[in-house]
Amino acid sequence: MAKLESNLKNMVLSLVLISMGMSAALGYVYVLTKGPIEKANKEKEVEAVKMVLPDFDNDPVKDMKEIDGLFFYPASKGGQTVGYAVNTFTDKAFSGKFTLMVGFLPDGTINKSMVLDQKETPGLGTKMKEPKFYKQFEGKNPAIFKMMVKKDGGEVDAISAATISSRAYCDAINKAYQLFMKEFKKDAQIVKDSTSLVNVNETNKKED
Repeated sequence: MAKLESNLKNMVLSLVLISMGMSAALGYVYVLTKGPIEKANKEKEVEAVKMVLPDFDNDPVKDMKEIDGLFFYPASKGGQTVGYAVNTFTDKAFSGKFTLMVGFLPDGTINKSMVLDQKETPGLGTKMKEPKFYKQFEGKNPAIFKMMVKKDGGEVDAISAATISSRAYCDAINKAYQLFMKEFKKDAQIVKDSTSLVNVNETNKKED
C-alpha cells in the first residue's frame, strides 16, 4: 500500500475524517445517554416536588405550567388543592444564579423549600442547604413575614459571612410568591419586589 504523501492537502483530509469520526461518536453517545439523563432529571424533579409539598394524589409534574420563566406544579388530594410547588431562581447570588423548589399552601404560606442547583462558596453560601437556614422559612407567609435578611430590616437570619447568598435565597422565594399570588390568588395584595421592600424599610427608618 502506497504511503500518503505528507502535504497540506492530506493533513486537512485527515483532520476532516477524524472530526467526522469524533462527531459521529459523540452523537452516538448522546443518543445512548439522552434517555437515562431525561429519566434521572424527571425523577429528581418529582422528588423535589414531593419534598416541598403536603401529601397529594395527582401528578403535579404532568399538570406543570410555565409562567414567566418559573415552573408551577399544582398539587391536589381528593380533588382539593393542597398547594403549589414552584421551581424558582435568583440571579442575585454570589455565584450569579441558583435555583430553588419552594412549596406554597393555598393561602401562600411556605410549606418547605430546598436548593435544586447552586454554585455558592463552599462552607459559606452552601450553608443555605442546611436545616438551620432553610427551616426558618417553613410556616411563614410572605404577606406578613418580612422576607428579607435582618440587616435589611427583615426577619430572616442571614448565613454568617454569606449575606449575599441569604438575600438571594429570599429573592428567589419572593419571586415565586409574587407570581404565585398574581396568578393563583389574584385578590391578594402583593409587594412588587424585594427591592421595594428594602426601600420602604429604609424610608421608614429615615422618618423615625
